[in-house]
Amino acid sequence: MIDDTDRRHLQRCVDLAAEALAQGHEPFGSVLVSSEGQVLFEDHNRIGGGDHTQHPEFAIARWAATHMEAGDRAGATVYTSGEHCPMCAAAHGWVGLGRIVYASSAAQMTEWLAELGVPAFRVRPLPISAVISDTVAHGPVDEFAMQVRALHVRSHSG
Repeated sequence: MIDDTDRRHLQRCVDLAAEALAQGHEPFGSVLVSSEGQVLFEDHNRIGGGDHTQHPEFAIARWAATHMEAGDRAGATVYTSGEHCPMCAAAHGWVGLGRIVYASSAAQMTEWLAELGVPAFRVRPLPISAVISDTVAHGPVDEFAMQVRALHVRSHSG
């Protein structure tokens, strides 16, 4: 299911997550790739200023809705360092984006944060499949999940 192309894009997501952390945000990064393999848009988390809707997956959905035709959105793949939260999964579904590949899962994130003593998020973490009924999603991918975990440990170590 996960090939070398997927791995390359997942590594970019982890790199973007590290950039987010370096800039004072939570460590999440995402990349939108066309069906032809072209990187169309990438972003990282930007919630450090207090707006907790500034997730990269949400930014991708907004960008795709404005810049892509419906068929192109359906053929695209969103790569991300962490499984979409319910807000981002809904946005993904509403704009009709295609496949999702994530490095770490919502369940892993919940476990890691609990281990670190971080209070649970106000919005419940749900698997993508609990929010979107018809989207193919692959993840987690262990080799990248451990890198993501390390970023979250850094983020919440005090």
